[in-house]
Amino acid sequence: LILLPFCGLSADFGGINFFAAPAIQPDSQLLRADSLFSAGQYAAAAPLYRQQVWQRRQASPQLLLRMAFVQQQLGHHPASMLYLSLAQARQPRLRTWRQLAALATQYRLVGYPNTWQQDWRVQIQRYYYTGLQVLLAGAVVGVVWLLLRRHRARPQGWLTYGAYLLLAGAYLYWLRPTPAGLVARAGAAIMGGPSAGAPWLSIAAVGDRLTVLGTQDIWYRVQWRQHDAFVRQADLLLVE
Repeated sequence: LILLPFCGLSADFGGINFFAAPAIQPDSQLLRADSLFSAGQYAAAAPLYRQQVWQRRQASPQLLLRMAFVQQQLGHHPASMLYLSLAQARQPRLRTWRQLAALATQYRLVGYPNTWQQDWRVQIQRYYYTGLQVLLAGAVVGVVWLLLRRHRARPQGWLTYGAYLLLAGAYLYWLRPTPAGLVARAGAAIMGGPSAGAPWLSIAAVGDRLTVLGTQDIWYRVQWRQHDAFVRQADLLLVE
């Protein structure tokens, strides 16, 4: 499973651009990188893909998955986890998440549950914004209909609409995507408080995935083994 081609995971991915940039046609550099990738020249393709992602800030989920595969072939598993996580954040897929979970198991990283609850969460993430658009459209249609019929509308109509708004609010609050970050530095300290003098809890490994609950000064408040903890912002790279 670890050696599954990451590019195979992207067969049904569309061309959604990194950082929500407008779609563009592939340039000669990207075409050259794809040609090198197809020829198995991963070391030569890597810098071209890296420039596309971090300098031009244009990357489809397919490109991110290719970059993850390249990094894995070059033996850079933390970078592979990063690009997989970026692809997963932009287009959640069960196959991508399971690849992440498999790599995490191999390298003993935390934060990548491989359970049916996580599968359900991934599916929710996949359709979250579509569902939200449908709920908001329904709210607009509902209020317009009630206003047009305000002289004949019964109180039950407004009560039903109020219940609908509560449902939409619950959807927005309980099912919203949760920010997460990857530990980006070796020896990153997990602290019990937002201070260098706070109790030391543990050392995170590069690639560990932490749920981000908030920020305080130069610290992220994160979830660590079902408890609140803190890690320096410089040690964590937000990916979702």
